[in-house]
Amino acid sequence: MRGTEPNTKNTALLSVRGLEKSYGHVRALRDVDIDVFPGEVLAVVGDNGAGKSTLIKILSGAVKPDRGEICIGGKTYKHLTPARALKMGISTVYQDLALVDCRDLACNVFLGREPTWFRWFVNQRKMEEQTSQLLTRLRISVPSVRQPVGLLSGGQRQAVAVARTIQQGGRIIIMDEPTAAMGVKESVKVLELIRGLASDGYTIILISHNLHHVFTVSDRICVMRHGHVVGCFITENTDPDEVMNFITGSNDYQTENAVKA
Repeated sequence: MRGTEPNTKNTALLSVRGLEKSYGHVRALRDVDIDVFPGEVLAVVGDNGAGKSTLIKILSGAVKPDRGEICIGGKTYKHLTPARALKMGISTVYQDLALVDCRDLACNVFLGREPTWFRWFVNQRKMEEQTSQLLTRLRISVPSVRQPVGLLSGGQRQAVAVARTIQQGGRIIIMDEPTAAMGVKESVKVLELIRGLASDGYTIILISHNLHHVFTVSDRICVMRHGHVVGCFITENTDPDEVMNFITGSNDYQTENAVKA
């Protein structure tokens, strides 16, 4: 089967084994195994109800799994808390971005972690200097770090949210539908940002319904259906038709025939 060669070049940075989660009679995740390798863009795809959202909530510490393990940094956990996930370098950029439109870029990047002087006063100059340096390092172009976030384009807002996760120490960045509702030009900017992050050594877990974008930026593609991982492919060794077959379960593709990359 195409696209199923194992990745043997690196040791997994993050692994989940046997993750399960139910909400009453609804089984959102069923025995999920996933490996994420350093510096890669792993796309997680699937139809609505496939289990993608539950998976990223577990990895970000927002939801506690019923069973299974999460291994990161050589340590194994039964579950994560939001604080522990951040401490381990896992940051999530949700689709709504959670930005404060009336505040400027620097304030949003340091939101909740503002540097102070004399213990009581916010050090605005330090925030602006460090925000400018961070955006330059990420190759993000904005008119001014003092500009209100509400005046930025969708792509620029996405970049500010990513900058905030990096400022918080994120090395594994989960991005939930980052190009949703964006135009072509803005989507291209976000895709360039994702590839740039991977080139700089960050690890990206990309949740997306847009297979064109997935094939543009990802190194591997993990397909979920009905709470299961039904296939994991090296992107350059597969094609959208094969991935779509696994998403829909058409053409007699069976879960037990899928081999993980």
